[in-house]
Amino acid sequence: MREIDKGDETASPYAGYDVLAKWNTPSFDDRTRGVLERRLTEISPRRFLAPDAFALLEAVVERLAPPLPGLSPRLLALWIDAHLYENLGEGFRAVAAPPWPQSWRIGLGAIDGEARRLFDAPFVALGADEKDATLQAIQQGATDAALWRGLDAASFFSDTLLKTIAGLAYAHPLAWNDIGFGGPASPRGYVRLGFDARDPWEARERR
Repeated sequence: MREIDKGDETASPYAGYDVLAKWNTPSFDDRTRGVLERRLTEISPRRFLAPDAFALLEAVVERLAPPLPGLSPRLLALWIDAHLYENLGEGFRAVAAPPWPQSWRIGLGAIDGEARRLFDAPFVALGADEKDATLQAIQQGATDAALWRGLDAASFFSDTLLKTIAGLAYAHPLAWNDIGFGGPASPRGYVRLGFDARDPWEARERR
């Protein structure tokens, strides 16, 4: 993921929208403000992954995360590390899949192994095009099964890696402006739920 400047923000169909401008309105209550405050200010230290594995994760996030202002690859990588440390997965997994934290350790190690197999260098040392080619090979399942130790490479890419990165990125309040999200349903609630229907306090897409 790359930082983008204010000039890039004008490309958003919701340019100029700021969901946090609702901070002291009926859209947010004290509980909601508390959750948002923690997401905006608290940055957990690295606790789960070893330094080299964390550097690899940060490099992967840089290539896969959406380009959202204020959300650096390191911030998202630390958030993933915190979820792994606290074992905050989705609460379910395929029958043959290892536990969520173990899947990440195996998957990250395999990503580095694929980079070395394809380009004879660790993933973090590759150029942008080579990193993307490595990740594309994993997405397509064009991998060395021995590196994955029983983990399905394509499934790990789509169902674990990409899903987690995108999910956490758009769970951050700084990302909500980019998609015109009006914030949590509590306490105000959403009334107009039909296709292309918006409540008065939601963002309006620029035409």
